[in-house]
Amino acid sequence: MKRLPIACAAVFAAMLAQAVPTSAQTLRVGLSAEPSALDPHHYSVTPNSSLRDSVYGALTATDVHMNPEPGLAVSWTRSDDLTWHFRLREGVKFSNGDAFGPEDVVFSFCRILNNTDELVSSFSSEVRRLVQVEKEGENGVRIVTRAPEPTLASTLSRLTIIPRRLGPQQPITFNVDNKCGELTGWPTLAQFNDRSAAIGTGPYRITEYERGSHIQLQRNENYWGTKPHWAEVQLRMVTAAGPRMAGLLAGDFDMIEAPATGDLPRLRSNPNFQISMAATTRLVFLQLDQREQSPFITGVEGNPLRDARVRQALSMSIDRRALNTRVMDEVSTPARQFMVEDGIGTLRNQAELPYDPARAKALLAEAGYPNGFGITIHATNNRYINDARLVQSIAQYFQRIGVRAEVETMPAAAYFPRRGKREFTMALGGWSSDAPEAAQFYRTWLMTTNTELGFGTSNYGGWSNNAFNALATQALATMDDAARDRIGQDAMRIALQEMPVLPLHYENAVWAFRKGLTYEGQMAQTTLPALVRVAQ
Repeated sequence: MKRLPIACAAVFAAMLAQAVPTSAQTLRVGLSAEPSALDPHHYSVTPNSSLRDSVYGALTATDVHMNPEPGLAVSWTRSDDLTWHFRLREGVKFSNGDAFGPEDVVFSFCRILNNTDELVSSFSSEVRRLVQVEKEGENGVRIVTRAPEPTLASTLSRLTIIPRRLGPQQPITFNVDNKCGELTGWPTLAQFNDRSAAIGTGPYRITEYERGSHIQLQRNENYWGTKPHWAEVQLRMVTAAGPRMAGLLAGDFDMIEAPATGDLPRLRSNPNFQISMAATTRLVFLQLDQREQSPFITGVEGNPLRDARVRQALSMSIDRRALNTRVMDEVSTPARQFMVEDGIGTLRNQAELPYDPARAKALLAEAGYPNGFGITIHATNNRYINDARLVQSIAQYFQRIGVRAEVETMPAAAYFPRRGKREFTMALGGWSSDAPEAAQFYRTWLMTTNTELGFGTSNYGGWSNNAFNALATQALATMDDAARDRIGQDAMRIALQEMPVLPLHYENAVWAFRKGLTYEGQMAQTTLPALVRVAQ
């Protein structure tokens, strides 16, 4: 047989890919980022959340618009502002056949407290806000919070339930102060990664895991919900957009995450492929270090970022509209505040954040830096949409007002541990809320760090403002939506004036897939194979 030219072979492969019958039971997905571990209590980051929601379950879930809905609990009520009662779904089994019940909930929350491999208090900060988690009747759970928690139903969607038999054999009673009894024998990260502890109630179970390469899922025949169409799912880690796109075109993948924004016009014009896009709550921002001496400031004494005028100057130097069109290819929405508008605690009809280089230069001079200073921006190069290009463009804006900016980017796997250790002066960040509430962002990123109360767990910049803290704390404990909205707005005004982080934009999540499939884009940016369906 004569060899086909490479270009023809690629076209032929793509034609074969489109000829795959829609009854095929294997879904092949190209992932843009790798989960950090199979442990659902390890780290709260989107790739982990996608895997978590495919394999495990929680008391609640969230729909495509981030609204709480039943999960392993079919309903919940409150008897007062602190006490919640959850009625559990009957007949649920874990993927290994074990029956699910209240004891699994108590154990799972205790395991979160005792997970020594957890990164940056991703989940334990939520559990530490609880006073009691206990069985109530034969099929219920009672949860008591330290303070009113208006968004608890949404928060619980992140706290995965695993089987009680994975833990200590002794009786377990939930207690935050002594970590449920100072017991030993809690499941480890290694046990999840070797799959011996990777047991959940979700639509799939993990059958194969090779770090840096792939994860293979098999349909969980014990799943309580609607069985997914795909009997098998192959998740391949392809962090570079070019090879990911090439795999889709060649028929190696049925679906990919986050195609390069520059490839979207080509995909839209190709009848063999489709795209799905969803607006998200993921705010991309620059976090500014507030320590007296910061490691990547040069040319001046001390740390200019401690001055709000400098922070405002940096914000004013950035043309967010231009970034959206020239860097993000309009797959984003320029940020005007720290949460998408119309969320509780956000300012209505908020004006665009000003782009005013002349005013920015004047503010620098007023703050005592007429000749600017040097700074390094650190960022990922494979985590957020066009992240490396984004910070390179921002560095150019800084240069125009006299701030001599350098850029250092690295893979997410290297970046996030360093950021968690506060090694950076200016760090790119991204965060999406599990509820449309500004107070969620305040609690995680802006409030003064208090690990016991779960405040400021990602406040790596160390910003602290007493007036803001008071309002944010009040908002987080106010059950009435209208009152919480007003308080949150007051906190938002302080945060925008002080600008401890520079909000840039909200990402739009994008997926591309072959003709014959459908996928409703998720506001949480998660890729959920169970929701990939064959078009009717």
